[in-house]
Amino acid sequence: MSEQPITTPSTSQPVIPRKYLFAFIIVTSLFALWGFANDITNPMVAAFKNILLISNFESSLVQAAFYGGYCFMAIPAALFITRFSYKAGLLMGLALYAAGCLLFVPAGGMMAFWLFLVAYFVMTCGLSFLETSANPYILSMGDPSTSTRRLNFAQAFNPLGSITGMLIARNLILAKIDSTSEADRRVLSEENPEAFAAIQQSDLDIIVGPYVVLGVVVLAILIVFALVKLPGTSSGDIKTAVMPTIKRLIARPHFVWGVVAQAFYVGAQIMCWTFVIQYGMNELNMTAASAQSYNIWAMGIFVSSRFICTYLLKFFNPGSLLSGLAIGGGVLTLGAIFLTGMPGLYALIGVSACMSLMFPTIYGIALEGTGEDAKFGSAGLILAIGGGCLMPPMQAAIMDMDAFSFGSFVLSSTRISFALPLICFIAIATYGFFNRPRRA
Repeated sequence: MSEQPITTPSTSQPVIPRKYLFAFIIVTSLFALWGFANDITNPMVAAFKNILLISNFESSLVQAAFYGGYCFMAIPAALFITRFSYKAGLLMGLALYAAGCLLFVPAGGMMAFWLFLVAYFVMTCGLSFLETSANPYILSMGDPSTSTRRLNFAQAFNPLGSITGMLIARNLILAKIDSTSEADRRVLSEENPEAFAAIQQSDLDIIVGPYVVLGVVVLAILIVFALVKLPGTSSGDIKTAVMPTIKRLIARPHFVWGVVAQAFYVGAQIMCWTFVIQYGMNELNMTAASAQSYNIWAMGIFVSSRFICTYLLKFFNPGSLLSGLAIGGGVLTLGAIFLTGMPGLYALIGVSACMSLMFPTIYGIALEGTGEDAKFGSAGLILAIGGGCLMPPMQAAIMDMDAFSFGSFVLSSTRISFALPLICFIAIATYGFFNRPRRA
């Protein structure tokens, strides 16, 4: 190929060697693809709540199903990749991803919330295959000394898909579903059930459309990956004994605690991005579509910060930068809790600047020095995405409570619920602090 390898002045080794350049480009496109799925789905928690007249906790089961697929399939995906190859894992992931999207058709036709949850679960079983395959494959594309920067660079394209998903959620879903308030819907459901069911069906059809288009796009990408050759993915390169690998990984404290830190990070990210809509609606009387606009601003900040922080990794130790950003995220979360009105919302949006570096940096630190064990170690870090399965329902349950009174000082349940992301940032800062000496 005529392209030049991507290099950085801080090392004589290219971040992406020439032989991996095409593979890097095509695999990096998948980072945007799963970013799209994540962020078209986050606003659906608020959408399903209003359409189906369910509680915050019940609607948050969308996230439990979505991130539960990641958690459930992480180990099977790793075993599959160990037995076959990275490329086989990518193909399986794309197939499950497309199948989950297409399940939205019967779910919408039946108006069955449980089947929507199944569709989300199948989708993310596919995403689990994709991430378990793509992340360590990107790490393996060159010298280990540049692996964290290489993964951060690839991950920088993930938010581009996220922004696209957010825009589609706002403009093609939230802005188009019926604007009847929850209170009026409840009245209508009692006085005219047929009219209410017609509104529900129309709204669910609006949700189904973008997912079906996404399923077709993923099928097309599956065909492309089936036809291209990717270097360094043959099954002979990555076969390994599972139990000895697990024992070696467990013997590495920075890996074990990295899995824990990653669970806290994913939980914090999903809580901050999912419930910014409820924050805007409950605290500032915004519509769901208007609140989603601020979520898009948050993602824009996240994208910009990811590129900036990737550059800063040339000069700062990953653990130190991770710890500093986690402290910043904690301070801004306190602002979201204690500042009223727009300042609180701005603080919540600002958290995204601090989160931008966290996932790939924790990933790189945790897998540092694991060599071939990274293929299976990756599964533990994808399993940690289960934090996004457990924590949003916990926050939603707090939101369903009454306001919290501390003498004469009262905090709404929406604002106090962000104490959970605050705890997550404290855990991440601790992990970064104890890994300051490590260099990727």
